[in-house]
Amino acid sequence: MAHVLVIGGGVGGAATALLAARRGHTAELFERDTRAPGTALDRDFFGWRRPTVPQATQPHALLGAARNVLRDELPDVHQEMLRLGARERHELDWFDVRPPARPGDEDLVMLQARRIVLESALATALRAEPGVVARYGEPVTGLLTEPGIRVTGVTTVVGSYEGDLVVDAGGRRGGAERWLAAAGCRPPVVERHRTGLAYFCRWYRLPEGMEEGPRRPWAVTGGAFAGCAVFPADNRLFAVTLFVHTADTTRSALRDTAVFEAAARTFPPGAAWLALGAEPLSEVLATASLDNRWSALADERGPVVSGLVPVGDAITHTNPTLGQGTSLALWAARRVARTAHQDPGSEAFAAGHHAWAVRTLKPWFDFQVAADEAIGERFATRSGRTGTAREVAALFECALEDPEVMRARARVRHLADPPERAYADPQIRARVARWLAARPQYAPNAVGPDRAEWEKLTSGEEREKPTPGEQGGPGRVGWDGWPGQSPGGGPSTSARS
Repeated sequence: MAHVLVIGGGVGGAATALLAARRGHTAELFERDTRAPGTALDRDFFGWRRPTVPQATQPHALLGAARNVLRDELPDVHQEMLRLGARERHELDWFDVRPPARPGDEDLVMLQARRIVLESALATALRAEPGVVARYGEPVTGLLTEPGIRVTGVTTVVGSYEGDLVVDAGGRRGGAERWLAAAGCRPPVVERHRTGLAYFCRWYRLPEGMEEGPRRPWAVTGGAFAGCAVFPADNRLFAVTLFVHTADTTRSALRDTAVFEAAARTFPPGAAWLALGAEPLSEVLATASLDNRWSALADERGPVVSGLVPVGDAITHTNPTLGQGTSLALWAARRVARTAHQDPGSEAFAAGHHAWAVRTLKPWFDFQVAADEAIGERFATRSGRTGTAREVAALFECALEDPEVMRARARVRHLADPPERAYADPQIRARVARWLAARPQYAPNAVGPDRAEWEKLTSGEEREKPTPGEQGGPGRVGWDGWPGQSPGGGPSTSARS
């Protein structure tokens, strides 16, 4: 078996070390932060300053793909998350009467929790795992290499460590590219796409005795220039998020809590959840200038290095609109654990990992890029949608009324099926066509305020004007990004092993 050195103790790194140990390998994990997540969730979530993990306080949702890895490979982590307050929601629970079950429906369950819940559960498992040594407060400062270039270990502020395989789970800015360049390695092949989206969220807690918020309206709505999403989490917490284009002149006003809440109430999910009397727990938390970034340690000549493979954001950083990041990181961690015994320092191993990533992860990355480009263009131009785009948008609204279409949509959303497989089904296409034919006046992206009202709200002129929760219809989505999916330009495979 192999000795695996893991750079970075985030979700991808912790999962890699834990999964590797459960497969009979040994692992050493090196983390810059001096401490691990604990079980005092609110203290860590709201009070722990983590400048290298800016997404830590942003909303997260674990798709079915991520939940399945935890359920099947790390059941103790899954159970610990539930013990800590995570909640599970099946996509077909949207309907008052769940449709008859079909094989695969068990994969369409989302884990609703803050990121800290997953991190805490992983840290608890790591502490009890005899095959793992976790070195907190000991960041990696470089790589040990042999001519070729083959990585044989890492250097830290304390010393040097050798291993059979080094896993880069250090994120987008972990340093591996710089260290490889210093060793004379050919550069990785990087593909990067700006999204042009800015996000603003605020955290709340439901009133005492209220364990769940409203099931309807749908948790994500949007118009031609802005959108709103509600993320139910653990322990009665939820986040309300607004998103706009980074060039939108009203963007900075959304940092003001009064403006934020007034704007959120103009969308059905924001209005429904903010009407519950929930307690605000944070200021407005902003993030922007995110990108979709693919970094491959291989070029036209083959692998640029052996003995080192990336997982998580080190290979594919995806904008959060589709919620794919944790799932893709766990897939990569599982793949490393399953294959680390197969001559991990060889060029063949590096080539195999790259080929797997291109086959398994890259299609979902490309899907993310296509979805974000469509959203960004719509927000930038404030344009409506006609023709094929209108039919694409209709699929999501049809799903809110038709269980068969919802099941197809959920299988894409949870990374169980690529969109061209799920949405090419003649039955699904016919159902959407009938839905559209019955609504000749259907106009997508019609939810929320018009531009004039939005500018009044964000200028502070009209903060208290009530907006009915049914504005635009109770189930109107008009939005093909967060966290739903669009049926075009998607992955060509769903291989995950």
